[in-house]
Amino acid sequence: MIQTVVKRDGRIVGFNEQKISAAIRKAMLSTDEGDDEALIEQIADRITMRGRSQMTVEEIQDMVENELMKSSRKDVAKSYIKYRNARSVARKAKTRDIFLEIINIKNNDVTRENANMNADTPAGMMMKFSSETTKPFVDDYLLSEEAKEAVKGNYLHIHDKDYYPTKSLTCVQHPLDKILRHGFQAGHGESRPAKRIETASILGCISMETVQNEMHGGQAIPAFDFYLAPFVRSSYIEEVKVLEDLNDADYSELYDAPIDDYINTQLDGLSGLDRIKQHAINKTVGRVHQSMEAFIHNMNTIHSRGGNQVVFSSINYGTDTSAEGRCIIRELLRSTYEGVGNGETAIFPIQIWKKKRGVSYLPEDRNYDLYKYACKVTARRFFPNFINLDATYNQNDNWKADDPERFKWECATMGCRTRVFENRFGPKTSIGRGNLSFSTINIVRLAIECMDVRDKEERINAFFAKLDNMLNVTAQQLHDRMEFQKTAFAKQFPLLMKGLWIDSEKLDPNDTIAPVINQGTLGIGFIGLAECLIALVGKHHGESEEAQELGLKIVTYMRDRANEFSERYQHNYSILGTPAEGLSGRFTKIDRKKFGIIPGITDRDYYTNSNHVPVYYHCTALHKAQVEAPYHDLTRGGHIFYVEIDGDATDNPEAVMSIVDMMDKYNIGYGSVNHTRNRCMDCGYENADKHLDKCPKCGSTNIDRLQRITGYLVGTTDRWNKAKLAELNDRIIHD
Repeated sequence: MIQTVVKRDGRIVGFNEQKISAAIRKAMLSTDEGDDEALIEQIADRITMRGRSQMTVEEIQDMVENELMKSSRKDVAKSYIKYRNARSVARKAKTRDIFLEIINIKNNDVTRENANMNADTPAGMMMKFSSETTKPFVDDYLLSEEAKEAVKGNYLHIHDKDYYPTKSLTCVQHPLDKILRHGFQAGHGESRPAKRIETASILGCISMETVQNEMHGGQAIPAFDFYLAPFVRSSYIEEVKVLEDLNDADYSELYDAPIDDYINTQLDGLSGLDRIKQHAINKTVGRVHQSMEAFIHNMNTIHSRGGNQVVFSSINYGTDTSAEGRCIIRELLRSTYEGVGNGETAIFPIQIWKKKRGVSYLPEDRNYDLYKYACKVTARRFFPNFINLDATYNQNDNWKADDPERFKWECATMGCRTRVFENRFGPKTSIGRGNLSFSTINIVRLAIECMDVRDKEERINAFFAKLDNMLNVTAQQLHDRMEFQKTAFAKQFPLLMKGLWIDSEKLDPNDTIAPVINQGTLGIGFIGLAECLIALVGKHHGESEEAQELGLKIVTYMRDRANEFSERYQHNYSILGTPAEGLSGRFTKIDRKKFGIIPGITDRDYYTNSNHVPVYYHCTALHKAQVEAPYHDLTRGGHIFYVEIDGDATDNPEAVMSIVDMMDKYNIGYGSVNHTRNRCMDCGYENADKHLDKCPKCGSTNIDRLQRITGYLVGTTDRWNKAKLAELNDRIIHD
């Protein structure tokens, strides 16, 4: 008697006789004579009783074929065999078509799913082959029936589904000080602790590159200035010692001498120890600058994940007021402003300035000069973005201005927008934590399905009922994935789980990661609030107070349910304003196929990103801020505020400062500024002309626009998918 079944993926499940009956019935209904319940029951019982205690799916299907061939219904046997073969061919044909598109480097949604991954290289092609064959496996064998139906119905998107079987986590904020102080061992390599700024810079790169291979999301450093500052002083001491050897003198009293700032200054007019000290400072500044140049260069050239993409890296900085920390900040900004290679804008790392009153925001603040410089750099190079530590939800009661380790209590973010700060199971911090996984709900689809309800109140109520159901499905799916992730062993993450992830130092290699990953977060994302509101009330939140009121009600409801899920499942759930790239077009394409072209909803190639005012809607930056600001407090899993400014911003850093001021005024958590930047793809020349057809430096006509896509920059729009290109063309300037 059959008791268990070995599925195609190797899993062993309980035997269900009804599945045999259903398969035979389906084959019978495709014939002229129809079904025969008595024969169905007879064959199903016979197979159940005669089979071994454990059998494979294929073996059971062979028995069904044999029993049908022995019966009077040879027509059903032929139908069953035909269907079985068709399923096999269909599976192979789908894979074949996808593989051919990758092989022929076609420019489509498969090969352009991620604009910073080159799917045309051999390594990139291998990753896409793997990705596209793994996703169906996840659908068939790792998802619950409810989650599978939600995905199939275009209600839900599971991000990084191709990484699902690996049990990897999404992202982490690196406690780089641990690596710099103690070194690390990962794989076959071992690194000693850093002693000088050059080594510290390199270890920062290696840390992010190594862990990128262990995770499916991005890597960030939460306090780049604080972590590297000690190595400015140690490098300065090295320079003093060099002068000691050169002059055969003792300058040890200068080792710990107070330094107000590391500024490169002419030595004319200086003598004695003052001259020695300044000379050492000048040499140190030069070394720090070269180290920051090397850091940026490395983060734009070293590859991970099989060699097909650079590390998705972010660094947070701006609140270290020490002379050494200020030196790191200044030289990092200077290197960013100068550019890499032929002077082009660096794509990575995404840089995030941590704005804080009393530190860098007002003229009397110690780092105000560096904040002004940061705005100037942003006006030319897009980075840094700005995180507002004074936003009510970004504050921590443990933060004290005189605490040398106050960075531990500062909120940091991933450049794309992912935010991790609140924590039910440990300290309220961003350090050593990250997102575990996230899934996005297509709230536009839910709203479209309610459009036939004529009464507005009933329509909205119907939408909330659908939303509630989908929130339950999503929370359960994220919980299931986390339970699967918990079964991974610490040794599968040779650097991440050796002290980078909070509390992971307590794990032995053969321990599972279950005890520590609850420090991370599970993100429930959403896309297309604007289109959702148009479907429900006829206008989006940027053009209607009624729509704005409903939009806030929807996202507040999602936030409240996330809090309930946190209690029910005992995890850190949060709501995320999804940074949709390929998804923005995928949802729309499927919905349009089913519902047709609906004005204001499915008539474009994309749904509007998260809770943003649509990019095509003409409004001022002030109005955009007023509308989007309240959603930041509700979307603590991640959010971002964009402003598009006109023309060449290089000589107008005040425009950037005014936008950061606006963020502060309206309690906005994280934001960035977009502007025009053309790039010659042959020589790297850049300018801000609206219409640059020919490079004035080399004469090339191979000109591209440098643009931000979902929080990060992309070096060429050739790698953008159709939906994001359509969105780019629709973007308007915010006056």
